[in-house]
Amino acid sequence: MNLSHLRPPAGQKKARKRIGRGMGSGHGKTSTRGHKGQRAGTGFGQKRGFEGGQMPLHRRLPKRGFTNIFKKKFAIVNLGRLEKLEGDTFNPDRLKELGLIHNLGEGLRVLGTGQLTRKITVEAHHFSKSALEKIQKAGGTAQVIGAASQ
Repeated sequence: MNLSHLRPPAGQKKARKRIGRGMGSGHGKTSTRGHKGQRAGTGFGQKRGFEGGQMPLHRRLPKRGFTNIFKKKFAIVNLGRLEKLEGDTFNPDRLKELGLIHNLGEGLRVLGTGQLTRKITVEAHHFSKSALEKIQKAGGTAQVIGAASQ
């Protein structure tokens, strides 16, 4: 046995169907399109999801929900993340420097997930109730920047 005798398994390689190449090919004349009918003519193109005139699936299903175009996008930081950072004062600029937030959006929102064991000062546009409690319980201060909606 040598490299010139290597062959793919039987049935693996199949020749492409060459249509419109004469009667002898078996795919001449109508080129596998059949006689007359919607699909037989040139320029036929079918829309995605067309189901032969039956109401398409995407139109049979009910519409759900909506997208609120006025939604405000906040930069979110949890207290557990602030606990691990060095320093004791945090504001949006400092958190950007540290790489904790990238896009400030409508402002900084501090949430209360995680534990806080040390005294820190945080400046943000919004604090959740649990975050506010945990910061004050640890002896720190939470300062609200501006008058962002809460």
